[in-house]
Amino acid sequence: MTSNWKTRFLQAFTKAFQDCSPGSSIKLACLTAMEELLISKGSMLLCDVGDSELVDYQIVWIRELPRLLILLGDRHPSYSEVVLRLLLHLGQCCSISSVLTAEYDNTQYSLQEFYSTSHEDGNICYGPFIRLSRDCQELSLSCLYYFSHLDMLLLKSIAFCCLCHELDSSVLFRIIEVLHSAYEAGHIQIADHISFFITLVSRLKVCPENIFPPNDSDATISNRGTFKLLTCMVCSCLSQMGDNSLLFLILERVIMEQLSQKPLLDNAYAMLRILVVLDAKPTRLSEKSIVTLSNFLTGYLLDVVHCIPEDDDNSVGSIRRHAQRYYFVPCFFLFDRSLKLLTLTLNMMGSLITESTSSPSHGYCNRCATDHLSRINAIASVLLSVHKEPKFQHVLSLLRTEIDCILQGISSVKTSEGSNLTTGERHRIQYAFDRIETTTRSFPQQMGM
Repeated sequence: MTSNWKTRFLQAFTKAFQDCSPGSSIKLACLTAMEELLISKGSMLLCDVGDSELVDYQIVWIRELPRLLILLGDRHPSYSEVVLRLLLHLGQCCSISSVLTAEYDNTQYSLQEFYSTSHEDGNICYGPFIRLSRDCQELSLSCLYYFSHLDMLLLKSIAFCCLCHELDSSVLFRIIEVLHSAYEAGHIQIADHISFFITLVSRLKVCPENIFPPNDSDATISNRGTFKLLTCMVCSCLSQMGDNSLLFLILERVIMEQLSQKPLLDNAYAMLRILVVLDAKPTRLSEKSIVTLSNFLTGYLLDVVHCIPEDDDNSVGSIRRHAQRYYFVPCFFLFDRSLKLLTLTLNMMGSLITESTSSPSHGYCNRCATDHLSRINAIASVLLSVHKEPKFQHVLSLLRTEIDCILQGISSVKTSEGSNLTTGERHRIQYAFDRIETTTRSFPQQMGM
């Protein structure tokens, strides 16, 4: 092929590719020819450094591929699959030949719109990825592994896709799997990888919010099971990322900031569990974090009781107790590793009993009722749940002073509001008092005060 003829051919081919409509047969023919011009049968890029003209055109074609994907949308899935397969082959070849690696890496900036874009008002605009076939989604995810460095902006775009309820759970888990493999290969910075995980567990909304929805139809569409698996997967990935003490140091402040924003119950549970996975005994929590966490856990525990109330029916009650314990377990681990955290949490509960009902200043309490009666009964339920754990039966006996303060607070409420309480309300307050007092009687006598 003479130089002039080759130049005219490359110009004509490139113009035909750029000018034809995205869903045309000409575009598909060009893509097929392009693969031959970019990749040989041996899967090696035809990138002879001496043939700068061909390389220049190869660069133009590579830059057109992400734009074409976005133009195709979800209207021509077979064409999208061809483009994605070509991108994947390019990525696999670029990992061997470095001449066009930079161009392949740069396609990730154009691919952000393929996944999602966020606007200043907080709205998310999802790209074709969400609606394409599972095969196309798999091809696009496989491409991610071959970027020599995954930029945070693309990770953010993918994270927003993970928050979309239209995304199949299997694709969500596949995204995590691919990105974690990319991290292990050195293609994602540790801070970016952690940020991706925190975005998922803090912002993925569990529906319905009610753990035991009144309508069976709400239960059938729940994604709570998916979120539980996601939490397990994130914790597993984090535990494989290296020195837990270093990871804890990075994540401690981030999680405390997230908890201060009062996340929903399941999101809060996920972040507490991450702390537990990376923590040790004795705790790695700083003094500041212990104080912050005691404030948060007070409301979190009461919220669990409020969202999963006790039930007299044995079969239903057993299910609810199991569900309660699921949300309590991270707290139990944290209390076991820090007596100070448990002490401060009990103190917070004591002060919460007599605090003004109109403006509670402590804790999480997203949904826990603010009246004294609800608080008192919730606190009694929490204390009994902690006491049922064998490892805490002796520990609580060491905190008799804090528990006595809670009992005194309950007595004070009963006395000060006695005339305003109905017979039923007085009975419920007395019942809560008796439950706690009965628990304290089981403490060793020498620890009593």
